[in-house]
Amino acid sequence: MLKLSNEDFERFSNFTRNNYGLDLSQKRNIVEARLQGFLSKRGYDSFSPYLQILLNDRKGAEVTALLNLLTTNYTFFMREMDHFNYFRDTILPYLAATVNNKDLRIWSAGCSSGEEPYTLAMIVNDYFGKDGLSWDTKILATDISSKVLEIALRASYSDEQIEQVPEKWKKQYFEPAKNGQRPLVPSIREGVIFKKFNLMETNFPFKQKFHVIFCRNVMIYFDAETKRQLINRMYDSTAAGGYLVIGHSESINRRETRYQYIRPAIYRKE
Repeated sequence: MLKLSNEDFERFSNFTRNNYGLDLSQKRNIVEARLQGFLSKRGYDSFSPYLQILLNDRKGAEVTALLNLLTTNYTFFMREMDHFNYFRDTILPYLAATVNNKDLRIWSAGCSSGEEPYTLAMIVNDYFGKDGLSWDTKILATDISSKVLEIALRASYSDEQIEQVPEKWKKQYFEPAKNGQRPLVPSIREGVIFKKFNLMETNFPFKQKFHVIFCRNVMIYFDAETKRQLINRMYDSTAAGGYLVIGHSESINRRETRYQYIRPAIYRKE
C-alpha cells in the first residue's frame, strides 16, 4: 500500500492549505486511502514523483484531478431546510422592500452539484412570481471542482436525489423523467450561473457586493486562520444589510468577525 513519508505529507499538506485552503494535516489516512488507487492507475509506485509533478503543474490539470478526488461534495436538495425557510420568510421580504434597483445578488459559494443554488432559484421564483420579470434574480454558483460543476450544469437528477423536494415543486420545476433522470425546467436552469472559483483568491473579482452569501459546509476543510481570512473577504463582498449563511456544523468566532450574529449559522452585515 502507498505510504507517504513525513516530509512528502508535510509538503503536500502545505500545498493544499496555502493554495486551496484545504487543511489535510489531520487527515493523513484519508489522503493515503484516496490517493492509493488514483496513483496506481497512473502508474506510480510511490508518492514522491507524483508530488513533484503536482507542485510543478502549470496548466492545472493535475491539480483539478486532485481536488475532484479529495473534496467531498455531499449535498442534497432541501439540506438544512431551516436556512431556506429563513431565506424565504425573512431575507427575501426584507430585500424585496429595500433593494431599489431590483438587482438581487445571491452567491452560492461551494455549490457542489447544484442542489443548493437550484433550491434558492425555486424559492426566488415562488416568492416573486410574475413580478420576478422586473427583477434580476440570477444566482451565482461557484465551486473549485470542475467535476461537480459539470453535474450541476446538466441540471438533471434522479427520483432518489429529488426525494425531499416538495411534490408541488416536482411538478412545477422538473420535467418528466428521461432515462431515469428528471431535468429541471429552463426557467430554473437559466436562473443560475455556474463558475469555477477558488475561495482562496486574495481579492474576490466581483464588481458588485452580494445581498446574500450561502457558504455552507465548506469551511469544515479550513483551519482557523484560513476561515478568519475567508470570512473577512466575504464580509467585504457583502452589501450593507446583507446576509451570510454557513453550515450548522460550522462556527464563526464572533470576536474576530464584523458580521452580526442573527441566529445559529446566520449572520448579517449591519
